[in-house]
Amino acid sequence: MICESGTDAVIVGGSDGVTIDNVLHMLVSIRRYAVPCVLEVSDVEAITPGFDFYYIPSVLNSRKVEWVTGVHHEALKEFGDIMDWDEIFMEGYCVLNPEAKVAQLTDAKCDVTEDDVIAYARLADKLLRLPIFYLEYSGTYGDVELVKNVKAQLKQAKLYYGGGISNAEQAKEMAQHADTVVVGNIIYDDIKAALKTVKAVKGE
Repeated sequence: MICESGTDAVIVGGSDGVTIDNVLHMLVSIRRYAVPCVLEVSDVEAITPGFDFYYIPSVLNSRKVEWVTGVHHEALKEFGDIMDWDEIFMEGYCVLNPEAKVAQLTDAKCDVTEDDVIAYARLADKLLRLPIFYLEYSGTYGDVELVKNVKAQLKQAKLYYGGGISNAEQAKEMAQHADTVVVGNIIYDDIKAALKTVKAVKGE
């Protein structure tokens, strides 16, 4: 149902439980439809050919260098010669929910001010020239005003928002500022509500 909803893409990924078997199962399921499919890489052991694009997250507010550039360096040592760079996009993450699995896994510094977040946005956009800056609230609905203010700072990076979208109204609200609204848990909790978010974001 999601693949035929009119969504722009389906992203496969997660902070834990991502295995090559799970990824292959999802890939086979999605490939029956025309919708673009993206693998957001959280474990190099779960990478497989067949996706349209590969998103590589760098958690800019992680206290551990491995989640900023460390695992990326190791992956490039092993796979750099065979990577298709036209399919690969780097994401600069700013994780803002300390209770989220991704925050705990990466030891993200979530007790940050708006000025801190804007500085991370500028880091991604202007210094690192990343194509995507991702505000990740994972499991809780974020600060709309903050999302708006971050968007105003970005010149070339696209703003992705993820976290706590549970209805069409919230999706529409965030879509006024974010270039892409990522809907996650609601797909499992309430599929009908999830489908409504697509039309809400597209203004239908």
